[in-house]
Parts: sequence; structure tokens; C-alpha cells
Amino acid sequence: MVLGVPPRPGRLRHAGSLELKIGGAESNLAIALSRLGLSAGWAGYLGEDEPGQLVLDRIRAEGVDTSQVHRIKEYPTGLYLREQVGADVRVYYYRQGSAASTMQRGAFDADYLSGAKFMHLTGITPALSEDCRIFILWAAREASALGARVSFDVNYRSKLWGTEEAREFVEEILPEVYLLFAGDEEATALWGRDDEALVRELAHRGPEEVVLKTGSTGSLALVDGEVLEHPAFTVAEVDSVGAGDAFAAGYLAGHLWDLPAEERLRVANAMGALSVATLGDYEGLPDRDELRAFLDDERSLGR
Repeated sequence: MVLGVPPRPGRLRHAGSLELKIGGAESNLAIALSRLGLSAGWAGYLGEDEPGQLVLDRIRAEGVDTSQVHRIKEYPTGLYLREQVGADVRVYYYRQGSAASTMQRGAFDADYLSGAKFMHLTGITPALSEDCRIFILWAAREASALGARVSFDVNYRSKLWGTEEAREFVEEILPEVYLLFAGDEEATALWGRDDEALVRELAHRGPEEVVLKTGSTGSLALVDGEVLEHPAFTVAEVDSVGAGDAFAAGYLAGHLWDLPAEERLRVANAMGALSVATLGDYEGLPDRDELRAFLDDERSLGR
């Protein structure tokens, strides 16, 4: 979530205006799926404060189920600030001591996952606290036990934790993961490379599918032992924030629509392109008809 606050000395010197928005990796993905006509829920902790109410209202308004969201009176809703200076975007996190950082085992009713096709988790939440780290591992194991396939996006944030700690966590959760997403830059940061050999190595540790986002060149996926690639769509980039979440939502939507792997990559790349072409974490995400129009294709996309 982005909140406007007075600039601190030596920071945000270039802020000409402040704009209030909500956002977050998991909620972005849930909103993207909901806009595509798919059922999605979001579980998490919010402060019992005005920002928390704003987040809850916005996510609910997008048709996402929020029955597993808890309001925590003693802690505030977390926030971050984004400052854009020319083409450079600077991010400042204010999440220590937030409501979300107190999530732990049992943070939601595990039975909620009964009948779910996927549970999506990211590497941002475990970076918030040790309790959150334990919570994500618990959630992944509960999902697996109930038959939901675990989707995990590495989503490495260097301002939240170091490379060694992040890498150790990803490798610990891999045996519970069905579908792993990683970006080429974060793969290089955590493992020192972003090649096909790394993708195969990660798959050997648990995931049945590994998808590598390669930015402006597109993406590749390892599915059933075969590496598939799809080029990126060419669009004028406005804002890259949230593009990875849109990409992951597109790939998951492809699964839920029973599309073949190559088409899942195509849909994922299209969702990422539509995201970067508009300002905001999720504001420019399409519905299914808009996605179909962008793809300029008459194939069913799940109908």
C-alpha cells in the first residue's frame, strides 16, 4: 500500500505531489484473477485503522473474497512509499511492526483451502518477520495436505532481507511448491545465474513447473521436462510495478482455463505487458474480454 506522508529530511526531496493507492503482490494477483472472471480470495492481517479499512474496501470492491482477513488492533497497517525521479523509482518500506508482520501459524482457517486449485505465496511475506517465515511454511504445507497446488513467487526484495536468507528460505519451501516463479534478476541475485541449468536444478528440488520471467525478452517455463519459451509483447512501458504479479496471475489463469503450457506463457506475457503499459499496481489489469482483444485471438481462454 502506498500512503502520502510528509517527506523526511534528506528523502523524497523531489516529491511534487503525493497520491494514495493500495497494492501488494498477493492482493494484486487476487485482483487480476478476479477481473478475469476467476474466483480468488486474499488472506492477511490489516491494522484496525483507516488505511486498513481502505485496503479491505478496495480489495472487496474488486470481487476478491476477504473472509480470511483479520484486523489487528494493536498494530498499524504497513505501508511503503514510491518516489519517481525521471526514470528512476525509489522505494521506502515501513513494514516493521505492522499488522502483517505479526502473521503466524493459524493466521487463517486452513479448511478455507478445501477445494482450492492453487494457493499463491510470495517471498515478500516471510521477509517481514520470523513469525511470517514460519507462517508461510505452515500455509504451504497445509495447502499441500488439502490438495491445493502451491504457487510461489520468489519476489526478492533486497530492502527487506539479504540474499543468503532469501535463498535459504526459497530452498526450504521448494519441496512444497508445485509452481515456482522467479525473475531473471532475482535469480542472478540469489543463485548467481539465470540460465536453463538453474531452472532444471530448481525443478529437481520439488516444483513440477518452474517459470522464469526474463523481462523485455519474454519468459520460459520448464514443464514435463521440456523448456518452452515465449517472447514478450512490445508495449510502451509506463510503470513496471506489479508486472510480475500480473504475469503470475496470467499463468495461473491459464492453468485454471486448462490451457497448454505454451499458451499459459503467452497469456502471462500479455498480462505483464498490459500491467507495465499503465500506472499503478493493478489499475490497468484487464478483464477477460480485454485480454482476448489484446491477444487478437479467437481461442476460447476457458469458455
